Amino acid sequence: MKSRRRFVGKSLLALGAAGLVSPVQSFNIVSRATSKGEIVGHGDFKYRVNKEWGVQDPSSVPVKDCHEMVQDRKGRLILLTNHTNNNVIFYDKSGKVKSTWGGKFPGAHGLTLSQEGEEDFLFITDHDRHMVFKTTLDGKILMELEYPKETGVYEEPGKYKPTEVAVAPNGDFYVADGYGQNYIIQYSASGEYIRHFGGTGDGEEQFQCCHGVTLDTRDVKNPTLLISSRTKQEFKRFTLEGKHLETIQIPGAWVCRPVIKGENLYFAVIVTKTWDSFDGMIAVLDKNNKVVSFPGGMAPDYENGKLKPASSDRATFFNPHDVCIDDDENIYVPQWASKNTYPVKLERI
Repeated sequence: MKSRRRFVGKSLLALGAAGLVSPVQSFNIVSRATSKGEIVGHGDFKYRVNKEWGVQDPSSVPVKDCHEMVQDRKGRLILLTNHTNNNVIFYDKSGKVKSTWGGKFPGAHGLTLSQEGEEDFLFITDHDRHMVFKTTLDGKILMELEYPKETGVYEEPGKYKPTEVAVAPNGDFYVADGYGQNYIIQYSASGEYIRHFGGTGDGEEQFQCCHGVTLDTRDVKNPTLLISSRTKQEFKRFTLEGKHLETIQIPGAWVCRPVIKGENLYFAVIVTKTWDSFDGMIAVLDKNNKVVSFPGGMAPDYENGKLKPASSDRATFFNPHDVCIDDDENIYVPQWASKNTYPVKLERI
């Protein structure tokens, strides 16, 4: 059988909204702004808003939808956008663009950093091309994965719209088909299919828009997968073998990719009440998965141990799509369908 995997070079070490509207549906644009230096957040997690941090001349460094960001071991902030003039943009911490590359990813959505020995690599998902790519930091493509025919659940490539990748300690990686059939597909480090689990549904092991997936390493001896079920407003925890462990509900919050930093869980909430206006925010959870801060939203409110529905301030953000937390615990927030704006920086205070 002809292999689906295509490799470039010698080394193998070397996707919008779902459920309520189409990812390409337009918003009713409203004019809103937060003054520079405004303080947002709650408790020990408060931040100063800086909307000028990464702004560029769009004629030279244009963006379309700013989907995700990561930080490499050199401290550079890496932004993924679906603008094919420069899909990947490298910033330094001051907000200056150091380099750009990429013009082949019209559906660029998920950006994951993989640290392997002394080298860093990127995984990029493209839901328009129905593919996953592994690249070097300077853009050399090392691996291309087409739709997972081996699963037996996909009739053709168009049913597969991957949105995210998470990498396990042994190099296995997990692809979330968030805009397709809602399966999580596990591969070996070399790209060999291992298993799949999930699928669209309301069961405890199923998802409604598995938009994001990450490796939760807060329990060092027992790493697990945290996976978004966005339109259900919850995360689901699974073993690395695909067994459901628990569900974490965040009522009122259409959650994006979960991000772990230290003992805390961070994520962007793209919508809290309606897709017809900008009402997203950021969430910070403690080691017990209790919300301790809603930057860009009202203070988290628990009643009898249950979180009340989240509520945005409708001023700080347009449509926050991801978070990247740097070594100083500042948060960088790329935004989707937000007038081609550059990432917002929240400076920890």
